[in-house]
Amino acid sequence: MRLLLLAATFLALTGTAHAASYAGKPIRQGSATLPARVSGTDIQLAINGRFATRFWPGVNLGVTVPGHAPGELAPTRKDYDRWLAGMQDLGVRVVRVYTILRPRFYEALAAHNRRHPKTPLYFIQGVWIPEERFLATQNAYAVTAEFDQEITNAVRVVHGDATIAPRRGYASGRYRTDVSRWLLAWSPGVEWDPRAVEGTDAINAGAPPHAGRFIQSTPDATPMESWIAARLDHLATLEARQDWSRPITFTNWLTTDPLPHPMEPLFEIEDRISVDAKHVQATAQWPGGFFASYHAYPYYPDFLRFEYEGGQPSPYAAYLRQLRQHHAGQALMVTEFGVPTGLGAAHRGPGGRDQGDHDERAAARIDAAMMREIEQAGYTGALLFEWTDEWFKRTWNTQDIAQPVDRRPYWHNVLTNETQFGVVAVEPRTPAWGNARVKHDAAYLYLKARNPSTIEIDVRPTPGPDLRVIVGPGKQARFEIPSGADPIPSVFGVGQRPEPWVSPRLILSRPLTIPTTGQTIPPEFLDLGTLRWGGSDVRRLAAGSGKTAEIRVPWLLLGFADPSSRTIYTPQPTGVTFSRVTGVTIDGRRYTWSRWNEVRWHERRKQGWNTLKAAFQRAVH
Repeated sequence: MRLLLLAATFLALTGTAHAASYAGKPIRQGSATLPARVSGTDIQLAINGRFATRFWPGVNLGVTVPGHAPGELAPTRKDYDRWLAGMQDLGVRVVRVYTILRPRFYEALAAHNRRHPKTPLYFIQGVWIPEERFLATQNAYAVTAEFDQEITNAVRVVHGDATIAPRRGYASGRYRTDVSRWLLAWSPGVEWDPRAVEGTDAINAGAPPHAGRFIQSTPDATPMESWIAARLDHLATLEARQDWSRPITFTNWLTTDPLPHPMEPLFEIEDRISVDAKHVQATAQWPGGFFASYHAYPYYPDFLRFEYEGGQPSPYAAYLRQLRQHHAGQALMVTEFGVPTGLGAAHRGPGGRDQGDHDERAAARIDAAMMREIEQAGYTGALLFEWTDEWFKRTWNTQDIAQPVDRRPYWHNVLTNETQFGVVAVEPRTPAWGNARVKHDAAYLYLKARNPSTIEIDVRPTPGPDLRVIVGPGKQARFEIPSGADPIPSVFGVGQRPEPWVSPRLILSRPLTIPTTGQTIPPEFLDLGTLRWGGSDVRRLAAGSGKTAEIRVPWLLLGFADPSSRTIYTPQPTGVTFSRVTGVTIDGRRYTWSRWNEVRWHERRKQGWNTLKAAFQRAVH
């Protein structure tokens, strides 16, 4: 008996028995066709002539590849075919896209699902708002016409009946592939800027609730919430004209969640205002239903560190349960979660779930645990962020020195954590050593060094070296920079150090004060000076044995704001300045390279793949 129980447990954990079917077939209900619907706190799939509750483990798909800005929507059909096949192998059941993509994505999705009729890949379609104008006007109502047009285009795209003219920053082309049967849900919107939300409410004070035919807002809705309801009603109206109905939500995040957070140190930003999905409802005319959704990460905002400390099984899980209680009776999904891999970090999280500085296997274990916590808290789905690493991304503690912005896609800034959220790593192709002792790629400068030795690298046109690489003795190495080369005091006004040579670092938090207690928390930093040696940890920067070592130096740490154009940054009393150089001097020898405008890159499944695969398989039982 004990062996039988153990075997049953193993099968349940490995996902090799009794996996729930996702081979759905839309159901006709009155005048509407439904591929899925919201029922109470669930999102149910139309399958075998009835609706069956399913948990939706998924992943978010970005819009870029190296060398291209997001507005180019550059992935090819081969990229999409490869990515969708990878999702199939991982066990992903729904993929979320943020905006209208080029026709090749929808063509690839339809072809993929025809090849896999028993395990089709559903998708959630997002719709971008004109965010720059929204922020400039501080008024969502000012972008209504443009947003409604984008929604109109999105509906026609999904039904394979659109021809969109070229427009900078947007997808275009002839859309003739109908993928409506695999569209699980709509999710228009963005992570709402709290000041723009506040401006919208102030400018439109007294705006009545939206009394839509399909989607409405409640009497206690704010002007912003009523505006969102009206946009969703516009979307539902267009779908109804096509005789379709399906679940619908809007994008939201913890910064504008409806819960009070008295311990939030940055309450003027992170707890300033709320956008509450409880104030938006589907009417009986919209059988697809409405659900709430959030981007929910374990490290941000800071209230997660202070209010939920000691929560079980984690502070993140404790928050999820409280949010679930607020949305009692309403279906709820986490449409973004995860932690990034790699060397860079930008924030501490409780329980070691930091915003970066994770080995790939450790990050996968954290992501798998969070997916399980989301499911156990009664949510209807969990969508991991994201499928591939994206080089163009920015984060608060490196964005001021990684310049110019439009050249970020041409190099991989490994100190920016946001570039390394992918399940799949996207890495530059590195040239072979040959007889060289120095080489480079789009992520690092590589050095061959004697062990022990000290290498001095001169970057800026000021006297003295800008980086020391101290190797050995044995399997150890460290970086040192002149204190004046540390950009943190110049950019953030904290962390001045009197020593002439210091260890490089990243700032993780400015000084904080907890409102309820008055406790002051000093700024937090991540040391980058002590190099990890060898092994499979993606964060390692040194390797070798005996008398020779190989060192790789991240470009930003070396002083480069953009290696592709040979642009360096120089800290000043306030801020930094930028200039161009021809190369670097390494122990008196000049090393130069040509500027580049193209990138050679490859993909690699990260080392936590099998851990995530097991988590996805477990989630569909």
